[in-house]
Amino acid sequence: MDNFLKYIDKNGGFARMRDLKEAAFHTRTIAHYLKVGKIEKVKPGLYRLAEPGKKNDENLSFADVCNAVPKGIICLTSALAHYELTTFNPSEVFVAIPTAEKPQKILFPPTKFFFFPERFYRLGIIRTKTSMGEVRIYSMEKTICDMFRYRNKLGEDLAVEALKNYLKLKNRNLKLLQEYAVKCQVKNVLLPYLRALVG
Repeated sequence: MDNFLKYIDKNGGFARMRDLKEAAFHTRTIAHYLKVGKIEKVKPGLYRLAEPGKKNDENLSFADVCNAVPKGIICLTSALAHYELTTFNPSEVFVAIPTAEKPQKILFPPTKFFFFPERFYRLGIIRTKTSMGEVRIYSMEKTICDMFRYRNKLGEDLAVEALKNYLKLKNRNLKLLQEYAVKCQVKNVLLPYLRALVG
């Protein structure tokens, strides 16, 4: 591995244009490695090492988004798919950002932004270290409550399916789920389903 690729590798597989320039790498060098497929552009000014055969790798897609969007949190159906709480396979990575935040233009992977008010945005964030960087994602309980918050936009059937699958888990935490239902203001919608399903 040459110096250019080693530099990006040492930075967790990602590098910003300004950092590459500060490290004395010329824009022609960056263009060359893009052309030969050794690096890929995540968004303008952000590059990562190419991972052949990993275009659809979930952790890689999530890491791409979390690197490109510093305040982005993987949410809703993308989080459900990660936790295997749905049979739905989203074609875009769903990302929550604070209401006042301006969405970034991401070239890959396809991304859909959701604007969360601060009181919902900061709840239930889990940070996981991966080989391609940190991934920020909402917990299972928070995600289910978010699905009920967005039931009119994404479908109540998806929210109910996720709840049913969650209740089958050995590590389910009904106390925590109910706490999030209150904090996410979906208690009156979610609890009747919960009572009916738990019995």
